[in-house]
Amino acid sequence: MNAPLHLWLIPLLPLAGFFLNGLLGARLPKWLVSAIGLLTPLASFALVVSAARGLIGFAPGPSLPYVETCPFPWIHVGALHVDFSFVLDQLSLVMLLVVTGVGFLIHVYSIGYMHGDDGYARYFSFLNLFLFFMTTLVLSANIVLMFVGWEGVGLASYLLIGFWYRKPSAADAGKKAFIVNRIGDFGFLIGIFLLLGNFGTFTFSDIAAKLAASPGWQGGILTVICLCLLVGATGKSAQLPLYVWLPDAMEGPTPVSALIHAATMVTAGVYMIARTHFLFDRSPFALGTVAIVGAATAFFAATMGLMQNDIKRVLAYSTISQLGYMFLACGITAYSAAIFHLMTHAFFKALLFLAAGSVIHALGGEQDMRKMGGLWRTMPVTFWTMTAAVLAISGIFPFAGFFSKDAILYAAFLDGTFGKALWAVGFVTALLTALYMFRLWYMTFLGAPREEATHRHATPLSMLVPMVILGVLCLCGGWSGIERFGGYLAPAVGERPAVSSIPHLELYLSVAAVAIALEGWLIADKYYRRKPERPAQLAAAMPGLYKLLFNKYYVDELYGAVFVTPLLAVSRYLLGWVVDTAIIGGAAWLLGGIATFSGAILQGWQSGNLRSYAAWLALGAAAALLFVLLAGSPHAWGLTFFHAEPIYKLSHITVAHLGQARR
Repeated sequence: MNAPLHLWLIPLLPLAGFFLNGLLGARLPKWLVSAIGLLTPLASFALVVSAARGLIGFAPGPSLPYVETCPFPWIHVGALHVDFSFVLDQLSLVMLLVVTGVGFLIHVYSIGYMHGDDGYARYFSFLNLFLFFMTTLVLSANIVLMFVGWEGVGLASYLLIGFWYRKPSAADAGKKAFIVNRIGDFGFLIGIFLLLGNFGTFTFSDIAAKLAASPGWQGGILTVICLCLLVGATGKSAQLPLYVWLPDAMEGPTPVSALIHAATMVTAGVYMIARTHFLFDRSPFALGTVAIVGAATAFFAATMGLMQNDIKRVLAYSTISQLGYMFLACGITAYSAAIFHLMTHAFFKALLFLAAGSVIHALGGEQDMRKMGGLWRTMPVTFWTMTAAVLAISGIFPFAGFFSKDAILYAAFLDGTFGKALWAVGFVTALLTALYMFRLWYMTFLGAPREEATHRHATPLSMLVPMVILGVLCLCGGWSGIERFGGYLAPAVGERPAVSSIPHLELYLSVAAVAIALEGWLIADKYYRRKPERPAQLAAAMPGLYKLLFNKYYVDELYGAVFVTPLLAVSRYLLGWVVDTAIIGGAAWLLGGIATFSGAILQGWQSGNLRSYAAWLALGAAAALLFVLLAGSPHAWGLTFFHAEPIYKLSHITVAHLGQARR
């Protein structure tokens, strides 16, 4: 019998780091905070590597999928049983290696980047919490537990994006990310409820088995479920129309941006679609919608990245665009290519953000690329590692991004419905990607040094080592190839490899993809090295287009006018007049009036005159006697213990005493 893998330890270890640094970090020395913050994710990564050694054949291990269920009941309501259970298969294993491996490198980088921050312990506490929720999401065997991790990464992102909460823009960015994601999560919740109503279970394997038993079940309610899940995915993975939170998320510390963009939160939507592929495979309409959303987002975000001058915002729009490629792949059922690109994207996007953070750290917080330049001589490690990342994201052979992006474009070209159109959009987006990434490269590292870039801080070793490791992964992380990678993932995503009837088609498309990326490089070289005055001239010649792209199509302004302003107006009316004035104010006025009226009556009774008190007592006794006489029988009121005779005697005695008092 195989030994248990203890999957529960993978998320539990970062959770322990969260509690230790969160509760005790303010009283612990910094070296101990760092040790707790690093060792807990490192231990999780070691557990994942140990499981991977057995599961990919390096050592004996359990068969897949491997499931561990908590022995104690979690949600048991009538016939509904939802267990706290984890599953490890090919898909979750790849995701865990990315999340814990890249996540650990970002933790190491954070030691140098956040060294002098007052919230050092709080930062590592939140970073560990992020890993806890993301590993929970990935390991979940049912969609309810996945939703726990799903909401958890939303909470952790809110805490980390708004980490510098005294800065208004950071606090607003955290709230924006949280609110926009709640919009997407509303759709996700509806999809979860529809799954329960139609399948009677939340467990992925049970839903897949019921679908397999009904091969004719296509479209209909399955399409509605998939579209609801897609709404959640567009929010979490920043796709149209819910992408607007991600560029503003740059207000958080740069390592946070690397973690969110490369290894955790924004990849959750892609992973969820791949995990529930058995639903999407039964709905061609939902798949087409996923592909269109992905292709449109990839192109749309790439055009916005062309005009940004903040180095982190360029990378933010790059992330949105690359996630669009992954959605495009999922929409044409190329799930292996989507996860392959997710993995390589984690390598080069994490490195891009960490290298950008190294530049920002060296320049004392400066993020405007127009104030950079000539840094390659003074920051050689940062320069060469970022060069590897730029080549990888641009799809230049033999870097990692070439293999994964090429796999997506090839699968799109072979798709039978509207694949050629999707391929064309992805192909043009590859040109734009290379253009804006080499623009960033030239403006940051080459050219003449700017006056603002003369005062620098040394980049510590804790920041350089993770960058070098990621640089190596950017070079060789895609060498396994989509055939080997797809063959490994096939049991988990149920995908058949696409085969073309045209000889050497894949080679031709690969050459074309590299050629278009090189064309983007040449354009950037012309406008940002050989003729640096040309961009300003083009902007002056086409002011309308320049302003449209520079202002990001005015989408934020449009959302503000259509949604935010009316909601604020309605909220002010409801809260300001209906709730505050009418309900709360009216209730206060009514209670005050009752108290005043009652006080006036009682004030008249409290005269201090003994005769008056005796008269009131007699009147009350007479009223009680009259009540009993009119009722006929005390049993009619259930008053078996009540007798009229004692009241009559009491009233008679009271009246007699009152007469004596008067005499």
